[in-house]
Amino acid sequence: MEIIDRKDNPLLNRVEMRFVWNHEGKATPTRREMVEAAAKSEPNAKKELTYIKDVRTVFGKGRTEGIALIYSSAESASMEPGYVSARHKDLFEESPSESKESTE
Repeated sequence: MEIIDRKDNPLLNRVEMRFVWNHEGKATPTRREMVEAAAKSEPNAKKELTYIKDVRTVFGKGRTEGIALIYSSAESASMEPGYVSARHKDLFEESPSESKESTE
C-alpha cells in the first residue's frame, strides 16, 4: 500500500489518507487487508477505528485506489453511517467456524 496523500482533520478528530495498492497478477486486496495496512502505516492507529471508503479497482489493471479514515477515538468514529460501521465491525468479529477451530 502506498500513501498518496495524508491530511490531519482536527475538526473531525481523524487522519484522512488517499492510497494506492498495486497488486499486479494478484487478487484485489480484501477490505480487511486494506484496514490492517492503513492502520499499520499510521502510528498509534487502531484497526477498530480505521475505515476504508471509496475503493476503486480498474479491471485488468491490478491497481486499487481508496481512502482510509483513521479516527483517534470511538466517540469520533461514531459519526460514520450505520451501514459503514456494521460492514467494518464484521471484519474483526470471529465467525462461528473460526471460534470452533480455535477451541478444538
